[in-house]
Amino acid sequence: MLKKIMKAGFSVSLFMFACLSFAAGQGYENLKAAQPTQDPDKVEVIEFFWYGCPHCYQFEPEIVAWKATLPKNVSFIRQPAVFNELWGKHAKAFFTAEVLGVADKVHADFFHAIQVKQEKLSSEEDLAAFFVAHGIDEVAFHDAYNSFIVDTKMRQAKAMGPRYGITGVPALVVNGKYLVNGRSAGDKGGMIKVVNELIAQESK
Repeated sequence: MLKKIMKAGFSVSLFMFACLSFAAGQGYENLKAAQPTQDPDKVEVIEFFWYGCPHCYQFEPEIVAWKATLPKNVSFIRQPAVFNELWGKHAKAFFTAEVLGVADKVHADFFHAIQVKQEKLSSEEDLAAFFVAHGIDEVAFHDAYNSFIVDTKMRQAKAMGPRYGITGVPALVVNGKYLVNGRSAGDKGGMIKVVNELIAQESK
C-alpha cells in the first residue's frame, strides 16, 4: 500500500512538482516578486522540503551541519511544501511537531521512518503512534493535530509554493528574493555554496 501511495505522489511530482534532480545551472533565480521576511533585521533562509523526497532526505545531513555554522544574523526556517494530498499529510505532521515543540527532535526520525523504514505515516492514527513512540502524550498529539494553529499553518503552506515560485524540492529561498535549487545550483554542495554567497551579499 505504501508503495502505491508513494508512487502516486511521485507520478505528480515527475510531471511538475517532484524532487528536483541536480544539474548545474545559473546558481539562483530571482523571485518574480520579493516576499516579506519574518524578521527584517535578519537574513532569512527558507528550506522547502517533502519527507517523501529522497533528495531532501540525502540533503538533510548537509543542512544540519550547515545550519550549525550560520552566523547569528541568519534566520533558518524549515517549510514543508504542499503540492498534493500526501505532501499535505506529511506537512501536517511537521506543523503538529512544531506546535508540540518537538520538531527538531522528530524531524530526522520522520525522514528515516518514511525513506528507510517505508512507513506510511499519513493517517492521524499512524502519526499518533509515531509521536507516542517519541514520548508525546497521545491526547496532546490529537489536540495539536486538530488545532486551529495547525490548520492555519496548513492553509498558509498551500499558498507558499506558488508565492515563492517553488516547483520542486529541495529548494532554498534567501531573504524572500532568491530561489536556489538543484536546477540552478547543481549538486547539494553547490546549493549551500550559492546560499552562503547570497547570505554574505544580503548581510552587507
